[in-house]
Amino acid sequence: MRKAKITVIGSLNIDMVTETPYMPDQGETIIGTAFSSFTGGKGANQAVACARLGAEVVMIGCVGQDNMASQLMDALGKEGIVTDYVKSVPHQPTGIAAITVCDKDNRIIVIPGANHCLEPEDVQALESVIAASDMMLIQQEIPFRTVEAAIRLASSLNVRVILNPAPAVKLSPELLEMVAVITPNETELAIVLGLDENSVRGPEEMIARYSRQIVMTHGKDGAFYKHAGGEISHEPGRKVEVADTTGAGDTFNGALAVMLSEGKTLGEAVRFAVGASALSVTKLGATSGMPLRSEVEKFIASRAEF
Repeated sequence: MRKAKITVIGSLNIDMVTETPYMPDQGETIIGTAFSSFTGGKGANQAVACARLGAEVVMIGCVGQDNMASQLMDALGKEGIVTDYVKSVPHQPTGIAAITVCDKDNRIIVIPGANHCLEPEDVQALESVIAASDMMLIQQEIPFRTVEAAIRLASSLNVRVILNPAPAVKLSPELLEMVAVITPNETELAIVLGLDENSVRGPEEMIARYSRQIVMTHGKDGAFYKHAGGEISHEPGRKVEVADTTGAGDTFNGALAVMLSEGKTLGEAVRFAVGASALSVTKLGATSGMPLRSEVEKFIASRAEF
């Protein structure tokens, strides 16, 4: 079977992960239990997820001219990801994310750095790269003007787009018409649609407010999704021992992109993505926990009751 060709446009960071037994109060200093450094950023994470699940992946984004940029490029290269179109930006640091992990959950502060230097013209200059793709996967940790330009370009080339709208902003109906599948969580969908989240009763009512095909992640409860015909379905989460939830959503998006690029139905793609994201939380770190395709297939087969 021909490998899916996916272009990922988005952020590239170094994740600096601190583990702690409890969150300090304001002004308090505590002793943590561990520190680790990983490649990260939603763009790089989703690129790694796609590559490990069997796709040919091209990464488009920006890094600084520093040691962290070299660390990122080396790590992505080892995954077989094409990094020829990652722009090196002078006078800006490579993006970082400061992540604190406590009680199997995390809090994250992102410093975008060079990620905010990816401009519409950078993407437009790579029209031939995007045109050769089965799917474009994009998030919103880069300038929104660039996100919008990339979606418009892909639409004009008849390349399907998966948009992970995080960090969330309200999106125009015109732009959403150009997106094949949007993948928010419940809070992000409320922002995208300009709704009061508290006025909507439950995820199914929330997802019903969106008129097009959508997959809404719902944490440990899996995902809800709406088919092109309007039918709403739920794929339940998988029970696993959680080590770190960082990168679970990125694993989900990468898995969804690979499956849809291979011609799977939306239901099949969501089922696979839920399994992949469940496996990802069993290890510390975003990319370090991302599974191989064979691991996901074995995991899903072992839980045939779902």
